[in-house]
Amino acid sequence: MDHRAEIRDYLRTRRAKITPEQANLVAYGGHRRVPGLRREEVAMIAGVSVDYYARLERGNLNGVSDEVLTAIARALQLDDAETAHLFDLARAARAASFASPRRRSTSPQHVRPSVQRLLDGWVGVPAWIRNDRMDILAANPLGRALYSEVFATAEPGRPANNARFVFLDPRSRDFYIDWEQGTNDLVAILRSTAGRNPDDRGLMELIGELSTQSETFRKKWANHNVRFHRTGVKRLRHPVVGDLELAYEAMELPADPGLTMFAYTAEPGSASEERLKLLASWAATSEARAAEQQPARLSETQPER
Repeated sequence: MDHRAEIRDYLRTRRAKITPEQANLVAYGGHRRVPGLRREEVAMIAGVSVDYYARLERGNLNGVSDEVLTAIARALQLDDAETAHLFDLARAARAASFASPRRRSTSPQHVRPSVQRLLDGWVGVPAWIRNDRMDILAANPLGRALYSEVFATAEPGRPANNARFVFLDPRSRDFYIDWEQGTNDLVAILRSTAGRNPDDRGLMELIGELSTQSETFRKKWANHNVRFHRTGVKRLRHPVVGDLELAYEAMELPADPGLTMFAYTAEPGSASEERLKLLASWAATSEARAAEQQPARLSETQPER
């Protein structure tokens, strides 16, 4: 990552989103050449000199105190996710200034057996786990059934990846009812993750791949939006049971940094609850059928004596 460019573009795009009215400032000087606040207005609100803020917006955050970063975040009216991203960019810039090479961090690629047992114990609750690169690393049977369209895209030696599915597979537009909003959220989550883990080679390769192959991703990535992914509602059009509206909870696994577990529930008495039960029955039937076919496949591979 070009840390200076990341900082520069992030601060400029945040400044462009705040109008003088939102900042309780009287617009002056007639026509404004730039959208949002001027540099001097941000500097005034934050309590720093114009020259100092201009240095920050050129991408130089070396030596900037947390107090100044907090003042800048307040002036730009950043939310929690945006503020955290600003601090992440500052930490990355400080680390990059050291001459010694940094150890590359990578998103986990495996789920511990005890965590898999926890997933499997949630009967009637679809659940799955992803890493920071949006690789789906584990799921319980109902979670796999719910996201069967995504799992179908998995390639040999590479897990299913929700980002690739959303931006590179046309089926995602039918599967995700709120596809447009979902793409905005997904890009914002990846942008947040890149700020925390700028040395994750696999993550940077994924971003490069999506930028090269998807114009939609490339345009949204340039917006520099960030967000947390903690709870919400997901609307899916499942090929077997139809439309589902499910509440989800995202839970980070403290013992496995970089892994996040997602669990889904339907409103009691709703059509989605009935369809989720139908999906569970379909998943159980499919699993039993696969288990019955497995011995036959094994016998076919055994050499004749």
